[in-house]
Amino acid sequence: MDSLSASTVGNASAATPGTRSGTASILMLRKALDLQASSAAQLIESLPRPALASSGTLGTRLNTYA
Repeated sequence: MDSLSASTVGNASAATPGTRSGTASILMLRKALDLQASSAAQLIESLPRPALASSGTLGTRLNTYA
């Protein structure tokens, strides 16, 4: 977790529920988490797919890549 995320989590956890600043802190935390999830998904999708085995006895019977 980087320092920006740490401060966002700190602000959201210290916020008083039911107040405008508390609601704003929680919304900022949600947006930060959504942004991190989106970035992580893009990184995972950018990884190359492994090549499947085409000969031999190992890896030619069952494709377990998920």
